[in-house]
Amino acid sequence: MKPTDLARCPRLPFFVALLATTSCVAGQNQPPAPLASAPASQAASGPRDDATEARPKAIARPVVWAVNIGGPAHVGVDGTHYEAESMTRGGRAGTLATVKGSQDPLLYRTYRVGDVEISRPIDNGIYDLTFHFAEPEDISGGARIFDAFAEGRRVIDDLDVMASRDGKVYSALTVTVAGVEVTDGALDVRLAAKVRQPVLNALVVRSQRPRAAEWTLMWQDEFNTGPGIDPDKWAINVWSPRKVNDEDQAYTPRAKNLRVENGHLVIEAHKEAYEGASYTSGRIHSHGDGGFLYGRFEIRAQLPRGRGTWPAIWMLPANPFKYATRCKEGEDWQGSSTCDAWPNSGEIDIMEHVGYQMGHVHGTVHNEAYYWVKWEQRKGRVLIDDVDDAFHVYALEWTPDRIDIFVDDTLYFTYVNEGTGWNAWPYDQPFQLILNVAVGGVWGRAGGGIDDAIFPQRMRVDYVRVYSRPSL
Repeated sequence: MKPTDLARCPRLPFFVALLATTSCVAGQNQPPAPLASAPASQAASGPRDDATEARPKAIARPVVWAVNIGGPAHVGVDGTHYEAESMTRGGRAGTLATVKGSQDPLLYRTYRVGDVEISRPIDNGIYDLTFHFAEPEDISGGARIFDAFAEGRRVIDDLDVMASRDGKVYSALTVTVAGVEVTDGALDVRLAAKVRQPVLNALVVRSQRPRAAEWTLMWQDEFNTGPGIDPDKWAINVWSPRKVNDEDQAYTPRAKNLRVENGHLVIEAHKEAYEGASYTSGRIHSHGDGGFLYGRFEIRAQLPRGRGTWPAIWMLPANPFKYATRCKEGEDWQGSSTCDAWPNSGEIDIMEHVGYQMGHVHGTVHNEAYYWVKWEQRKGRVLIDDVDDAFHVYALEWTPDRIDIFVDDTLYFTYVNEGTGWNAWPYDQPFQLILNVAVGGVWGRAGGGIDDAIFPQRMRVDYVRVYSRPSL
């Protein structure tokens, strides 16, 4: 899914100049400096691979405790320090020779399988838990299903690691649970089998991280005017169905699908016959010849619900041809089977949600080195119970070194610049923000088709805010 403005970035517009010191030179952005490597003394013992050879400097994070289940101490590619296995009982230890879908494969090469229990003294408070899983056996979806409990509460229900990673065995899966309250001075976590035995590779315990004071607001839309979209800030996509991702809706410019009311942007999907489509909805992208280069992006939104809905808050390059190798100049690359502007020039998904799996919010990056065709998708998910009833802040922090994705103050996905070039880091160029609600499509229909009884459905956006800081 991509925006329609295809400018070659001959100059940076005002809001890009505010956000970054990097400038476009002859249509190309200067690349960031290579990342520094971690000291050799920080490297974990045990199995090694190339990803451990060039780690970025550890960055201060609100990590309270991290443990490498079944394995030795380990420094993650994101700077997280994992203790060697401790405070853990139950199950049996194992190792994996191959792990895909993660920048940190070494972390997933050890695990425990069985009714694992963890008990660790910790200050009373509220914490976010990130579970790391990888399916260690060549089994089919549905062959291993289990629950996770924290402080006596079921926090993950019916987890199928294989199915959650698109049916790819040996692929890494991260699941973050927000807001676990500890009141007795100890964090207690356990896994419970439903089908086959549970598996766990690592656990990270974090305190929540509010936006740092150094971020300064530079661009915003509070949606306090209307009823139309502000044309100085947004462009509307008008598309037929099936253009990308085999989506079922037509995107229209009508107020029925796109409007501003009561201080909110409303993107509303309908079941109706319209110009060859059976559904309609809306999609907008930030307006301008350039885009945003680095910063913190906050979008406060309430999501639709129901099988067949697929809302997204995401970003695509303002110049999609920057790293393309087989596209014609000005080609309509969105949905093209021959032009490789996607994934070569990148995509950042701040929020995706499919209605057949309510409460599972996904953050993802796509690029030529790591995307689903290569069995190397880089993504994370966080579980939020009330995405359709309440507003949440979906946020991205993007610097020359890393991408961090949040819901509210919960960090649930990190992607690090490996310093290996554009194939893995095309994120050195301006991107445009996109807001849309798709209907159906390959992913939206994956849970059993579209439930026509749910419509109309809408995503409400309270605000979009973009921040910069002096170091960018």
